Amino acid sequence: MSAIASMGRRRNRQGRSKAGWNILGLLVFLVAGFPVYWMINTAFKPAKDAIDPDPSLLPTGVTLSNFDRALEIADFWGPVGRSLIVSLTVVVIGIVVGLLAALAISRFAFRGRKIVIVGILAVQMVPLVAMIIPVFLLLNDLGQYDKLSGLILTYLTFILPFTVWTLRGFIVNIPKELEEAAMVDGCSRTGAFVRVVFPLLAPGLVATSVYGFIQAWNEYLYALMLLSQEKQTATVWLGNFTTKHGTEYAPMMAGATMMAVPIVVLFLLVQRKMAAGLTAGAVKG
Repeated sequence: MSAIASMGRRRNRQGRSKAGWNILGLLVFLVAGFPVYWMINTAFKPAKDAIDPDPSLLPTGVTLSNFDRALEIADFWGPVGRSLIVSLTVVVIGIVVGLLAALAISRFAFRGRKIVIVGILAVQMVPLVAMIIPVFLLLNDLGQYDKLSGLILTYLTFILPFTVWTLRGFIVNIPKELEEAAMVDGCSRTGAFVRVVFPLLAPGLVATSVYGFIQAWNEYLYALMLLSQEKQTATVWLGNFTTKHGTEYAPMMAGATMMAVPIVVLFLLVQRKMAAGLTAGAVKG
């Protein structure tokens, strides 16, 4: 009987502990999700309710006029298209270059390897704001100021270190014996990588690509400083809602909601691969 009672108490403690963690998770979800809810709620409510000094947490009305106003203020599809071009180009180039660099660091022993690894970490510690003036001067000398190619080069310098470091963690987790076995069976080193290692890296590539896309898509400061009004990206486009007459909050939230759609769609498409990639890459670095 004592054993049964002890088992019952243990189950009760486990049940209370589980309930406590569930409540904590729910609170974290509410805190993290409330800004998103408020953005969508403001996007669909009448403009006068968006500036109400005593706002209501629940929707007070539904209207699409804010989206019409957002599209009228300035060109929307142009900035969104430029943001897509920049983000996708950064992701493709970053993944190709980062994968090759991570492979070299992980699989080959060469002089200065540790210095390269430390340098990658050091670059990520430099505040982006501190590099605005050097980047501006460098792009101006190269004739890349006010060009999307210049902005792409700038974003690559920020995203590549993270890409290399993350993919290195995935490659290290793949045993060398798999490649060696493929080479014994007749594959070249390149063939062994393409047929054996590359498929195993798919979750890591997806997770790293999503991170790079989000970073390039949401970046504001460098896009504002390095591009003119005619070549502005989607994040800079949101600044059109703030003028000397004030800020149109409801249309701004409508614009932000439209901007969030590509990110949400991307997450829905790759969520399984991304979850697997994040957990796999966190095991060993």
